[in-house]
Amino acid sequence: MAKKSRRAGRRVKDKWKSKSWYRIVAPDIFDEAVVGETVASDPESLLGRVSEISLQDLTGDFSRTHIKVKLKINGVRGGECKTRFVGHNMTSDYIRRLTRRRQSKLEAVFTVRTKEGYKVRLKPLSITNKRVSSSVKRSLRKKQHQVISDMAENSRLGELAQKILFGELPKKLANECKSIYPLKQVEIKKSEVLSVPKDEEIEMKVITEEELEEEKEEEEEEKEEREEKEEEEEEAKVPSKPEVIEQFKDIKGVGPTTAEKLYEGGYHTIQQLTDASKEELTEVEGIGKAVSETIYKALHD
Repeated sequence: MAKKSRRAGRRVKDKWKSKSWYRIVAPDIFDEAVVGETVASDPESLLGRVSEISLQDLTGDFSRTHIKVKLKINGVRGGECKTRFVGHNMTSDYIRRLTRRRQSKLEAVFTVRTKEGYKVRLKPLSITNKRVSSSVKRSLRKKQHQVISDMAENSRLGELAQKILFGELPKKLANECKSIYPLKQVEIKKSEVLSVPKDEEIEMKVITEEELEEEKEEEEEEKEEREEKEEEEEEAKVPSKPEVIEQFKDIKGVGPTTAEKLYEGGYHTIQQLTDASKEELTEVEGIGKAVSETIYKALHD
């Protein structure tokens, strides 16, 4: 019996040895913050996994502890899991604290589309100071649907998520509904991405460490090629020796011999001569103090 237990223990240990840890990285709307770690023996099994994290942990803002953000893994690059925003919800205890006696709670469910075609379901929650009639509630819902639809149509998914999570959309709803009935508080208690547009559908894929290394090598090669091309273009822009000498001869006090000495001394443009001090010009072989002063004066007067 004891032998069987030890063997079972070894088998479990071997399973863990075959697994690796992966960092979960938030999308760029949260500055690609590392939100946690997960373990898997096969990175393919991570694709589609949804993680829930407090907005406080993402932003460091303690006032947003009650907001839980859902991130879906849509790619693995080496040891990192890339994610995209798929929705959020508010904790039930926070929702319960919003409602008091002799107040009306207005809830609704709206399905809208973003600028690029994401289908998103939003559930706003509004609280009034006093009880209101059903007709007022209908008017408020109609107004809120209009405001949310307009904002979604003019926002990309990431922008809409920021407006929901950081309060811009609730504030907009409260302001727009004032003309119908003043609202004490407005929250978007839940959001959910229902579908992704075909032209922007995110392909879920896994890139191994070896493939990452190959990508880096390719990037380095491309960078070297670009630098070489830029150097060649820069060299092509530099005028030839005879052209430079002709330009230098236009400077007062500079003849063909002096112009050639300046060229051989490393000066290939008028600007280089202008930037040089008298002492630096004197360092050129065959250029004395008097000539350097003449050149300097001619270029700076």
